[in-house]
Amino acid sequence: MRSGSLPKEKNMKNPDNNTLVCVIIVSYNFEPWIHKCIPSVQSSTLSATVLVIDNNSADSTCETIKSEYPDVVLIENKQNLGFGKANNIGIKYAIEKGFEYVFLLNQDAWIEKDTLERLVIAAKSNRCYAIISPVHLNGRGSSADYGFSDYTGIKTREEALHLPSEIVEYSFINAAMWLIPVSILKDAGGFAPIFTHYGEDRNFVLRVQKLGYKIGIVRSAFGYHDREARTLSRTQYFYSEYVYFLTEAVNPTYSYFKAFAYSLLAALKKAVLALFSGKYADFKEYISIIFRLIGKSSAICRTRNNKGTEIMK
Repeated sequence: MRSGSLPKEKNMKNPDNNTLVCVIIVSYNFEPWIHKCIPSVQSSTLSATVLVIDNNSADSTCETIKSEYPDVVLIENKQNLGFGKANNIGIKYAIEKGFEYVFLLNQDAWIEKDTLERLVIAAKSNRCYAIISPVHLNGRGSSADYGFSDYTGIKTREEALHLPSEIVEYSFINAAMWLIPVSILKDAGGFAPIFTHYGEDRNFVLRVQKLGYKIGIVRSAFGYHDREARTLSRTQYFYSEYVYFLTEAVNPTYSYFKAFAYSLLAALKKAVLALFSGKYADFKEYISIIFRLIGKSSAICRTRNNKGTEIMK
């Protein structure tokens, strides 16, 4: 880990605001976006510490950061820990260093100059929100990111600007760009380590909502997520099915019986339907998912019983 210093008030571009923001970027083969992502934060109207948690990239990500972005705090993992566990390292760092907010930023995303400042202003005025996100545009800025659009119904920048208020509540926003008060993280904990890739953000949202907090977007804040909608392969589809049932199994708003019904029994129902429809390959996939969930019974119970920062241990 390279040492880094906390931003001091005298160095901030907005000297009247002594908010400390830690921008956490989990990287893996970051090269295609590194020169858009990091500079977008460094040119922000609200200064922030940039912390990159690298998941053992096979390209020159770490060398580029060390040589071209010496102010970035870099933690190099010796293996790919996945999205949630790597972010938890950053969250621990932010808590230990006394930051007020963390901003989780995908490696394939970048923000406009005033985005961080607008998000922090909104967070300070709306303390009932655990997660505040900018509007997610696609990499070209021509429309909303496809996933973000699915969750919010927003199709364009113009539609976002015409929302009824500066901050608008939604039931879910994906974790490509999240501002979270550190006080929330101390209360709710980080990402559940049972998730390797996908599902961890939905679980976190459910947990903070159970605590009574809201999720929302700021209509005048914008970021760009450089990905395109793609058709899932068969393998990807059944992995997404597994993640869905796992999310249901650890859903903190469910009783144990309901969690069992919405995960194992629901997967069994899909298996039976596939069998009677003559889709034997699908039947085998769902049976495999059932056994995979059963194999995670202990981890599922631990996740359901964990509270607060225990999830980050």
